Amino acid sequence: MIGTGILKGMAVTARNFVGSYFDKERLITVQYPEERIPLPENYRNFPFLIYDGEDPQAGLRCVACKICEKECPPQCIYIVKSDDKKPDYMGKPQFYPKVFDIDVSVCMSCQICVEVCPFEAIKMDKEFELSKRERFNHLLERKEDLAKSNEYYHGICPTDAAEVDAKLAAAAEAAAKKKVATASAKAVVPAAPPVSSEPATSPRSS
Repeated sequence: MIGTGILKGMAVTARNFVGSYFDKERLITVQYPEERIPLPENYRNFPFLIYDGEDPQAGLRCVACKICEKECPPQCIYIVKSDDKKPDYMGKPQFYPKVFDIDVSVCMSCQICVEVCPFEAIKMDKEFELSKRERFNHLLERKEDLAKSNEYYHGICPTDAAEVDAKLAAAAEAAAKKKVATASAKAVVPAAPPVSSEPATSPRSS
């Protein structure tokens, strides 16, 4: 019969149209911003810096090694290394960034900075509501804006954050054991025999 295919297609369309109002799996529209769809854990937008503890400056993991600045494809990261040092998560004195800026108008969210960081100091954020009224200075995210706590990281990426914490804890434990072993090895080194202050006497010839 002519037109049967059209009628079947219209029936499928009508069934899907009506079902989109009643099937919960089909209700994909939310009343944003009052309602929000949870973002997947692997979602990423722009980088941020992680700090441990309560002080964003003292607990910052970044040691200003500038690897992320060198490896960044669009060159949107700008770092100035400090003149003094502070202890890192393993207690070793390290430099820290006096200036750490990211130009979000250039960043392409490639995550290369995260992959090359040896200190687990920079991660990708999920925040996307970053509209600004100005398009120049306000598009530059500075260190104070980028620094976020490790608890925040656990909130947005719990799986990755737990793995990173375990990795850092293992590294700190290995460093502590190595330090104790080195100290013990130095303690058991035998002392050199005392050197006599008396002048040596030559044997008499008979």
